[in-house]
Amino acid sequence: MTLLDVINKLLGRQPASANTAKQRLQLVLAHDRSDLNPELLQQMRREILEVVSRYVEIDFEEGDVTLETEDRVTALVANLPIRRAKLPAPAPIPEPTLENELSS
Repeated sequence: MTLLDVINKLLGRQPASANTAKQRLQLVLAHDRSDLNPELLQQMRREILEVVSRYVEIDFEEGDVTLETEDRVTALVANLPIRRAKLPAPAPIPEPTLENELSS
């Protein structure tokens, strides 16, 4: 979401219908060119959000994973607002084994 989008959202302005139509057409073209069915794309979105959320807290409502096409190149774009980084989990303490006890 760009700064202009945020300002327009705060002021309650609606985007121009031509711009909305262009964005929708680009999305349709990206889906067609990528040969990804909607179920597979939805699964990819879930898995991307799951992996990213292991490391940082993200805003799921504002986040978006889409396909975009520009100059005949399709890209998977993840726009995920990060709230904050998560602390790394402490390293696990190894369980005592017979080998460890014999070498001590």
